Amino acid sequence: MDLAGTGSSFQSDLDFCPDCGSVLPLPGTQDTVTCTRCGFSINVRDFEGKVVKTSFVFHKLGTAMPMSMEGGPEFQGPVVDRRCSRCSHEGMAYHTRQMRSADEGQTVFYTCTNCKCVSFHLPFLNLLTNPGIYFLY
Repeated sequence: MDLAGTGSSFQSDLDFCPDCGSVLPLPGTQDTVTCTRCGFSINVRDFEGKVVKTSFVFHKLGTAMPMSMEGGPEFQGPVVDRRCSRCSHEGMAYHTRQMRSADEGQTVFYTCTNCKCVSFHLPFLNLLTNPGIYFLY
């Protein structure tokens, strides 16, 4: 792909628009592929020889191995200065998960590095009550 005469911002793989960085749609029956975000067009012949491969892997029911408590992501995350309410140990690892819809904040899970007590912060409860910190024992 020659970008010398296109005025593009940067050179990129054919999967991405060189002007705005958006993912380009797959080539179809048209002569050009046009970015749906900024309108950048590229000749479909530039995609000749490019192979798109997809695969789906299905595991047999019941074969997925549960993560062990010591090896899970909650014990490998960053550690913050936070006191455990169960053992008063200073230092808790945390990780976040999007538990509700995308327009609400992530739930923050804190895990004591000493006794493995898990507490979590639900940001959507801030609107209803004081900041909610809840504990799982």
